[in-house]
Amino acid sequence: MLKTSRYLPKAPTEFAQRSRWLAAVKWYEMGEVSRGLAAMIAGMGRSRSKLPAESQFIASLCQFQVSPFQYAPGELAEELSSIR
Repeated sequence: MLKTSRYLPKAPTEFAQRSRWLAAVKWYEMGEVSRGLAAMIAGMGRSRSKLPAESQFIASLCQFQVSPFQYAPGELAEELSSIR
């Protein structure tokens, strides 16, 4: 008999949803998708949460220690120098 991890959902629909969410987090971390698109991929906004989808996604990033601020090296310094 195949054992399942306590971290993996047991129902196929839960597994599919969790897979979309994990993929969205990773693609966002890699800079492949925007926060808004990642939130859509993850299925955020379809719940009863009062937060907008993108805000829900940002809040969920901390579970994987992924920063909501995705800057390439030097981009942050450039961004900050433009506001001075």
